[in-house]
Amino acid sequence: MSARPPNILVTGTPGTGKTTTSQMVAEQAGLTYINVGDWVKQHELHSGYDEEHEALIVDEDKVVDALEDVVAAGGCLVDYHSCDFFPERWFDLVVVLQTDNTVLYERLERRGYPQAKITENVECEIMMVLLQEAHDSYDQNIVVPLPSNNPQEMESNVQRILQWIAAYTSQHGLS
Repeated sequence: MSARPPNILVTGTPGTGKTTTSQMVAEQAGLTYINVGDWVKQHELHSGYDEEHEALIVDEDKVVDALEDVVAAGGCLVDYHSCDFFPERWFDLVVVLQTDNTVLYERLERRGYPQAKITENVECEIMMVLLQEAHDSYDQNIVVPLPSNNPQEMESNVQRILQWIAAYTSQHGLS
């Protein structure tokens, strides 16, 4: 199998900074940015609407089918708040962004999330649900938790991911 540019998954509880971090990395590294939530809406990869959570019900099989060829080519940065349904072979690096519960609560409140949704997401972060999901779904060596509480940490995370991409590119003769 010939070397391809790396694929990176950035995951974490809603409000941890996935989209901002992912967009910055993709832009600076020249990767294809894929916001799974946007893909779900644009390509109708859902099976209806969940009134309680005020969100579309994602059809994970449809998402995988829709992204398969794009991700297979490499050079993708995928942004999503879940990670256990993507094929393990897709990703070379899985970044799990983590945020202090108080910071996360305030971010979700500013977004206008209903109280039940804020509570559910903060509880997920307290229990480290996404980090556990990543560890259960991918090789331990590619799962990297990073703190994402403020702009300085976000910039540091972007730089760390860019350094990882440079090392991967060099190791695989892709420069």
